[in-house]
This record gives sequence, C-alpha cells and structure tokens, in this order.
Amino acid sequence: MNANSLIVLDFETTGLSPVNGDRAIEIGAVKLEGGEVTARFQELMNPGRPVSHFIEEYTGITNKMLNSAAPCSEVMARFADFIQGQNLVAHNSSFDKRFLDSELKRISSSYDGKFACSLLVSRRLYQTAPNHKLGTLIDYKGIASNGSFHRALYDSEMTAKLWLAMLNDIQQQTTVDEVPFSLVQKLAKTPKNNVDKFLAKYQ
Repeated sequence: MNANSLIVLDFETTGLSPVNGDRAIEIGAVKLEGGEVTARFQELMNPGRPVSHFIEEYTGITNKMLNSAAPCSEVMARFADFIQGQNLVAHNSSFDKRFLDSELKRISSSYDGKFACSLLVSRRLYQTAPNHKLGTLIDYKGIASNGSFHRALYDSEMTAKLWLAMLNDIQQQTTVDEVPFSLVQKLAKTPKNNVDKFLAKYQ
C-alpha cells in the first residue's frame, strides 16, 4: 500500500481520554487517492451530555450545535463504512486512535487498516522546527491555510497537506517513486539521530 492513498482523520472530543469517560463530538476526514483528495467526511455527533465551556471555546462547537446532531452511534456507523479497507493517518494518532477504537467498540464495529502518526514522522523529518504542533508545521512548510484549527475537517485537510509534503520530502531523500506506507511507519519509530541512515537504505 502506498502512503499517498489513505484516510487522514481528526476527532474533536469532550476531553483527553475515553478511559475517563470522554466522548467524540466531531469527526472529520479526507480520503487521499494517489495524493489527491477524492472524498471528505465531516459530522458533529451528540455524546449524550453537555460539553464544558472550555471545549466550546477551544473548538467553537457549542452545546446547541450538538443538541441537534445525530448520536455518536449513528455517526460512527457511517464513518466505519467510510474507512473500511483504508490505512489511516492522524496528527498525534495515539489520541485519535483511542477515540476511534472506543467509539467503534461501543457499536461493536472495527476497521482493518493500519495507523501512522504524522506528528512522529514530522519529528524525524523536521528536527529544526520550533515545535511539532500542526499549525506550527503548516507555517514551517509554507503551506497555505485560511481556516480555523481545532475543527475536525479543517485539521484533517491540513494534516493531509502536511502528510503529502512529508512524502515529497522523503522522495527527495530517497529513490522511491511511491513511498510505501510501511516505510513511513518504520520512519516514525526510528531514533532521530538515525533518520539519515534509515533513509539512505532507500537510495
């Protein structure tokens, strides 16, 4: 599987951990095929209880918006269909994977793709960046942006642009025509001081 054909996703949530009872309130995703966005998914979802004032301020998602949204179970059933057969990417994927796994478990559903983390890959490729937050990296790479971060679809679209920029940079440092998903997964786990040696194996 090539790394330029997959789904990039992002959750907005009531808090930091489903272990503590937190729930998803929005899912956004873009489908990449051959490096082009071919489909989008964005839905708010009602977690069945109010969100805090902090979350309303942070995301711009209000309790009024969520009151009229479909319940998590309905939205996640649709999203499970959207991602079947696809590998997955998120910025800080451990966070998003926890919520994806938790919400799908609630409806006895699952997925068959593998995850990669654009945050971990960026730490290997862009070691001189001020930090590795999504917004910082978008500026660092000179990627055009004109929306608001902390909304799921916008964040997934920006992550997709960053992901494609990283794949291009990997291609510049190797001789691969199409970057395999497995290469990026291995790169994410490579110690920072071994990155050049790791990429040299593909030259």
